[in-house]
Amino acid sequence: MNLDMILKLVMRRLLGKAVNAGVDAGLGALSGRKSRGAGRGRHQEAAAETPAEAEARADRERIRAIRQARRAKRDQ
Repeated sequence: MNLDMILKLVMRRLLGKAVNAGVDAGLGALSGRKSRGAGRGRHQEAAAETPAEAEARADRERIRAIRQARRAKRDQ
């Protein structure tokens, strides 16, 4: 394979990914649903958290800590 062919293959793949991401973002904006990265920021969501949600999150964190402790003990 020559360099020109390799560059064409790489550019085709990168352009395809960019187009797919743009189409997904456009469809998401038109349909009114959240974008894929919208839920990743905890600082934005922490202010709007209800007491029930805070309790549920605390329970999940407690269970996660218990599981991590079990794994650490098992792996020793």
